[in-house]
Amino acid sequence: MDRRMLGEGRDWQALRQGFRWRVPERFSIAEACCDSWARAEPERLALIELGEASAVRRWTYGELKRASDRLANAFAARGLKRGERVAVLLPQGPAVLVAHFAALKLGAVVLPLFTLFGPDALQYRLADARARIVVTDRTSLDRLDPIRAALPDLREVYCIEPSAERDLWAEITAGSERLMPVPVAAEDPAVLIYTSGTTGAPKGVVHAHRFLLGHLPNVELSQGFFPRPGAVGWTPADWAWIGGLMDMAMPCLYYGVPLVCRRMRRFDPDEAFAIMRDHAVTNLFLPPTALKLMRGASVPEGLGVRAVSSGGESLGADMLDWGRSALGAPINEIYGQTECNLVVCSAEGVFPTKPGAMGRAVPGAEVAVIDGEGRTVPDGETGEIAVRRGHPVMFLEYLGKPEATAAKYAGDWLRTGDLGTRDGEGYFAFVARDDDIISSAGYRIGPSEIENCLTGHPDVVMAACVGVPDPVRGEVVKAYVVLRKGAVWDGLPEALIARVRERVSPHVAPRYVERREDLPMTATGKIMRRALRGG
Repeated sequence: MDRRMLGEGRDWQALRQGFRWRVPERFSIAEACCDSWARAEPERLALIELGEASAVRRWTYGELKRASDRLANAFAARGLKRGERVAVLLPQGPAVLVAHFAALKLGAVVLPLFTLFGPDALQYRLADARARIVVTDRTSLDRLDPIRAALPDLREVYCIEPSAERDLWAEITAGSERLMPVPVAAEDPAVLIYTSGTTGAPKGVVHAHRFLLGHLPNVELSQGFFPRPGAVGWTPADWAWIGGLMDMAMPCLYYGVPLVCRRMRRFDPDEAFAIMRDHAVTNLFLPPTALKLMRGASVPEGLGVRAVSSGGESLGADMLDWGRSALGAPINEIYGQTECNLVVCSAEGVFPTKPGAMGRAVPGAEVAVIDGEGRTVPDGETGEIAVRRGHPVMFLEYLGKPEATAAKYAGDWLRTGDLGTRDGEGYFAFVARDDDIISSAGYRIGPSEIENCLTGHPDVVMAACVGVPDPVRGEVVKAYVVLRKGAVWDGLPEALIARVRERVSPHVAPRYVERREDLPMTATGKIMRRALRGG
């Protein structure tokens, strides 16, 4: 089945002008990513599960369908109804996909949750979502047990390992394969993902089944006209994050591309390279933090990488150059957010990559930079990045928060909360989150460009910049840096300040540079600058 949305032509204007969304009235993620392939090619390879001690288990689409059908029947027997929420609190693994598809086949809504969440974070999300079922492992049960009394809507807990809870695999083994999936529309709710809560309590972002289709033009472009014959996909990013789930995992299954999965308790660049080599991985989604760590490791021979996409933090020219030379493939930046993902990308080979720019609006997406009144600003001026209503990747609502949902829009524009610019060629550059802006002596300074300059220094692995109070300028820039092993600190702060002065501008150069062993990160791998402001 050829499901590609874009043609083979590499003329950018033709790709954009010739594109039309084709979203059917009836569309199911479970049908598109599992059942349709299982009927057509039941023995087609879907998943390559990498376990401990080099164990490898290969899953076909037929096996995924049978397991998810049986689990759906088990869920239905426990009373799960259409529209109710099933929380999946698991690391990468086949149980994640089986649970997703089982819930979706009943018309239920999947709530992906990070295994790094503590009891407070879990309690808030499970209670706010009124989750009826949780699928988890023994490790996460320890955080779930103390909060069970505060979750009156929670009826069942399934565990993938032996425990006092329901045994997921035992119920799958005992279940019936005879299932008639609940018919769903493309507009029906499918996935509920909570924002990271940079301001206020996290909000539940409700997505429809159609949002899978909305991701695909970007995936095809940023992954080098994906999929090409022999493609194999992998991401170390957790499938509880929209990046890991929708930038790689589900698109691979939609296109019939084998997906590698590996439970990495902590990202190991050497192991990542070994996975890429040993399993002939061609296409990857790698968060910037992973790329920065991989740059400090030895690159093995025998890689067959075709394209890498990356998003969440801006990449600099040094990292893009490293990708071409070390990986032999382009690193294409992608941009979006939980509410409206993958609307901008770079696409090396289709249009030139501009270091410092995220790329252009993908076919089917109308993206602009707007002012506080919702009006587009002239090219080159900083404003808020916004996306016009009507894109299928756009969220339905914030769960139970109609006022917040309405406030997300300015007329026909969805406001991202990200400040950026657009140039005359249609390239968008990220400046900062609105609350990350540093105001110094009348200048509004975004941290990304400074951080990219700092990480271009061979001794700097990661960097974060924030504004700190100054009696004269209001704020000045302070940089926090993580160094490579063996780096000499003596004289380095002065060299880094001079580097920014020379390579970016004197007015954005840090006044202070502090060394850190690590930086505070969100569960999705983004630097938490707000946590550094008091430092």
